[in-house]
Amino acid sequence: MSTNERSGREPKSVYVRRRLWVLAGFLAVVAIVGLVIWKPGSTSGAAQQEQPDTRASSSPSPTPTPGAVAECEDDDVVVEALTDKNTYEAGELPQFSLRITNGSDSACAVNVGTAAQVFTVKSGDDVYWTSTDCQVEPADAVVTLEAAQVVASAAPIEWDRTRSTPSTCEGERPAAPAAGASYHLSTSVDGYESEESKQFILLG
Repeated sequence: MSTNERSGREPKSVYVRRRLWVLAGFLAVVAIVGLVIWKPGSTSGAAQQEQPDTRASSSPSPTPTPGAVAECEDDDVVVEALTDKNTYEAGELPQFSLRITNGSDSACAVNVGTAAQVFTVKSGDDVYWTSTDCQVEPADAVVTLEAAQVVASAAPIEWDRTRSTPSTCEGERPAAPAAGASYHLSTSVDGYESEESKQFILLG
């Protein structure tokens, strides 16, 4: 009878093989987790860039611009101001969004980040509210719009129905008149302004 048999211990080679199998299994689990978290085209850590709050409405989503695509020209981009409703009852808060169209026959780059978006509410010539007055952590996001591509903002911006100024971000602000008051929403993205404003009415 061998020493290993008398002591009840298995040969060292068995322990080595078992540890190798355990290590191999651990590495396999790590690899699977990595595939789940790190998907093609994704970024993380310091290299992560905030993506624009947009979705494709008639074509694939815009892609981050690698740098070789020329900037869009003034006549290339069409910007439209959108509201979720035409009339609002008392207590209903208007939801603003926008739509961008590349009207050219070639791809071009445009900054669609929150730092490049401006929503403005006016009544006549009186400016009641501007989205940049109290904006928090604006971000740039330069993307490539393919020829004839149309994209729209995925999450709307809510207007609290008050008059805004950069100096009233922390305190109370006066409410905008209602009772049938008419307002117009205009917007711009990266300097490209909506050609027409979107009218809406506060009924109450």
